[in-house]
This record gives sequence, C-alpha cells and structure tokens, in this order.
Amino acid sequence: MFSISFLTLKTLCIPYFLDTKTINYYYKAIDKAFTKEPLMIEIKNLTKSYGTNKGVFNLDLTVQKGEVFGFLGPNGAGKTTTIRHLLGFITPDNGTVKIAGKDCFKEAHTIQKDLGYIAGEIAFFNHMKGAEFLHFIAKMRALSNLDKMHSLIEFLELDIHVKIRKMSKGMKQKLGIVAALMHDPKILILDEPTSGLDPLMQNKFVELIKREKKQGKTILMSSHNFEEIERTCDRALIIKNGKKMALSNIKDLKNVERKIFYVALQNTKDKDIILKSDLKIIKQNHTDFEIEVSGNLDYFIDVLSTCKIKSLDIKKQQLEQVFMDYYKEGGGKDD
Repeated sequence: MFSISFLTLKTLCIPYFLDTKTINYYYKAIDKAFTKEPLMIEIKNLTKSYGTNKGVFNLDLTVQKGEVFGFLGPNGAGKTTTIRHLLGFITPDNGTVKIAGKDCFKEAHTIQKDLGYIAGEIAFFNHMKGAEFLHFIAKMRALSNLDKMHSLIEFLELDIHVKIRKMSKGMKQKLGIVAALMHDPKILILDEPTSGLDPLMQNKFVELIKREKKQGKTILMSSHNFEEIERTCDRALIIKNGKKMALSNIKDLKNVERKIFYVALQNTKDKDIILKSDLKIIKQNHTDFEIEVSGNLDYFIDVLSTCKIKSLDIKKQQLEQVFMDYYKEGGGKDD
C-alpha cells in the first residue's frame, strides 16, 4: 500500500490546462473535503431506561463546531433526558456523552464554563427583580464584563426592574435567554427556547440565533416550533419513544416536502390534459384541481404549460408535516 500527501493530491487532481479561477475553485473544494470541523457534541449509543419503554435507547448524535442542530420530537420522546446527560445531571446506563471531547458527567464543571443552557421549565428566585437575578448569575460566573448582558436586554426589550414573580411567561423566558447567553458561551443547549414568546419576539430570537451562529457558536436546540427549526438549523434529528427516527439536512427535508397546488383552468378541453397526465390529483371539481407535487417541479410545469390557466395558488407543506410523514413511515434517512 502507498499513501499520498494532501499537497500531492491537490497537485495531481487539477488538470494543468485549467484557468486560475477554476483551479482555485478546485483547491477550495479539495480543502473542504479534507477539512472537517471538529465535533463539539458527541453522543454514542446512549441508553437510559426508566422502564416501560421510557427513556433513551441506543441514541447516536453528533454536532460539529459552528453548527445549529435541531432536536425534534413530541413530549416524552426523550429530548430532555438526552439534554440532561449533556449537562452532566445524570449518568447513562450505557454509551458515552461528550462535549468538546470531555465526558459530560465527569468533567461537567469544566464544560459548563463555556456552555449556555435554557431549561424547558426555568426556575427563578421569584422574590428578586430581573436585574438582581442577572447580577447574581454574573457573580456566580465571576463575570466582570456585562456588555453582552446589556446588549441582550436591549435587543429582547426586557424590563429588568420588575419582580420576577410579577413577570409574564414571555418576560421570564427572555430573562432566561439573557442569563444563558450573557457570558458569551461557545456552546448553547436550548430546550424549547421560545416557549411563551409572542410571534414578534420569536422572530427576534431567530435573528439572535443566526447572529450567534455567525460568531461560530455551536447550538443544539430542542423545539416544537418547526418554522423556527427550518429557519435556523443546519440539520435536525427526529426522536420518538427514545429512539432516533431520522437525521437529515434541513435543505434536503425542504426539497422532499410535498407542495399542494390549486389549479383553475380557463376551459374544459384542457381538463383531459391534466387527467391523462401522471400528476397526483387529490381533488377535482370540474376545471378546478388540487394537485400534490413532491420534490422536482419540472414535470408539473411542463404539463401546465400546455394548458390555459385561470389561476394558480400553492399551499406549501410545513416542515411539521414532513416530520409527521417520517413518523407515519416509521423511519427516515441518516445524513
């Protein structure tokens, strides 16, 4: 056997007659293929059983540095149990759980210095005001620079001078977000982070996640909000009954999602063109059709180009329905 150096491979792979721009393109492609971001979160064969099929079973999950990873599933699916292992709160029956190469239970004190966490149900000191609570957290973390804290308070429009017990659910959630991000952690673990936020603030949270990603943060986000996952995550894992059902790139999921088109024809003679085609017709009312298209739209467009169209509308399938289809099929694909 023989080995070949990375530099030699780059030289051998590029035809000599290509122009400089194309050669540089190939160099970048080869660099990308050989350079993988390090794993920041690594779960191997995680099993934690609470009996009667409750818990997590043989779960594998990896999140690369700088990736936003969606963790999806209904209540009781095993999301919070997995997150508790990552935080070092519980030990597995089997398997390993690591963050930045460190054992999450044995080295929890080291890991949590660079980790920000939003719990699914946040516990506060209700007698404190928001400002008192945040300064208490800052003191616990020995945090002297409070610039990010103030920036987050302003961005989330949070009134920190109110007693926590008088805060609404949304205000408490914003307070939790500030507390989790104010020390500028490299890794974020967010369990239902937009719970209680109004739609406007949910949009601001998505903007915040995108901003954190640009700074190279690694984010694992558990959510029921499928639009939120679609807008923020690179990949998503679906978990059900403690077992991995599917792991996929969000772009791939969006490519396979079904789209429903409402097509109204101008005249009856074009009706036969639609009926004799291989299009999947869901409903028909004279010259009005409801047609389902999965993936590529080329054939759909080709058929419609031969008809006179009165109106055309689309009902885009939500990412939620894509996941529900995975559940119905009992599986998915690994990416």
